[in-house]
Amino acid sequence: MLRNLVTDYILPMLRRPAFYQSAALCWRIEKDVPQVLLLTSRETRRWVLPKGWPKTGLSAAETAAEEAWEEAGVRLGVPGQPVGRYCYRKRLKGGVPVETDVDVFAFPTLAFEDDFPESGQRERLWLAPEEAARLVEEPDLSEILAAFRPGHGPATVA
Repeated sequence: MLRNLVTDYILPMLRRPAFYQSAALCWRIEKDVPQVLLLTSRETRRWVLPKGWPKTGLSAAETAAEEAWEEAGVRLGVPGQPVGRYCYRKRLKGGVPVETDVDVFAFPTLAFEDDFPESGQRERLWLAPEEAARLVEEPDLSEILAAFRPGHGPATVA
């Protein structure tokens, strides 16, 4: 009975709802080969996509596009539907880890600038989707990248 009380009532109240971000999968065609953009996170230096928390007045895709500009200096075209969703553990200020769901929107890249808000704080790298899939740590993001083909439908990650 005590076990049921803990598992049915106390634990669900202690669990936080999932946090949410949106990410930009920026792509271009270079010498007839599709490439996607990865950048390093500022703190852990992991390879990631540009992403951020929802912004008032912007859709999830618009937020992703704005984050791509701020974090990577990328000017983007119009996105399609989300190409996938992944989950990772985001460390908030103070070190508290939270489960965060991320919707990924694919955008064609219109311009790649050297002067942008977070220039000098991150590394940026263009590479084939399959190579990008090997560099990221999140398994579901890796699957999204490996399956990505510009101009095709959403990547499905079970």
